[in-house]
Amino acid sequence: MKIAIIGYGKMGHAIEALAHERGHEVVCTIDTAEEWTLKQAQLKEADVAIEFTMPTTAAANVRRCIETGLPIVCGTTGWYDSYDELCALCKQRNGALFTATNFSIGMNIMFALNEQLDRLMSTHSEYKASISETHHIHKLDAPSGTAITLRNQIHRDEVPIESIREGEVPGTHTVRYDSEIDSIMLTHEAHSRRGLAMGAMLAAKFLKGKHGVYGMKDLLA
Repeated sequence: MKIAIIGYGKMGHAIEALAHERGHEVVCTIDTAEEWTLKQAQLKEADVAIEFTMPTTAAANVRRCIETGLPIVCGTTGWYDSYDELCALCKQRNGALFTATNFSIGMNIMFALNEQLDRLMSTHSEYKASISETHHIHKLDAPSGTAITLRNQIHRDEVPIESIREGEVPGTHTVRYDSEIDSIMLTHEAHSRRGLAMGAMLAAKFLKGKHGVYGMKDLLA
């Protein structure tokens, strides 16, 4: 694949390293608004874009890719107010968009376990559910998109989320059920950004030749 990396921070570098390991070519990196114009020729060579930036810029980046016919994998969270609009644009332009709140295969296994745990706990109201998530200090959205996904899977009226930002923690998420008798915990702890990069790379390969809007359930089906 020929890949354009949008957002050349730590995730961008992790994606670049993994792309080279797997024999793919990074045809350009974009990290500023000006580079969209300066690197138009390189962008036209790309088969797919992989985007990890900030909530304030992600929607505009997705829009640019859809409007220019470049399939895009978006790993940024916190931009979902624009999700429905951009999905409609993607279908209108016959584009390709792959988005997820978390690209880690392990985290998506936890999503499946969380749904099963929710079913098991549905008849045990004596347990109070809560979620905690810890990320590095550079992550701007709080709670994380991953934590919100976990909360949305739990069918209870109130599920509080504790968001912690410290050091360079790649990401730790815990779902807890506490009662007077005991506690049940389901935890995923990322050791590095490589898991996210791997999932994004698999998503980019999955998009080849496709049109429409996709997510991790499509990839893992």
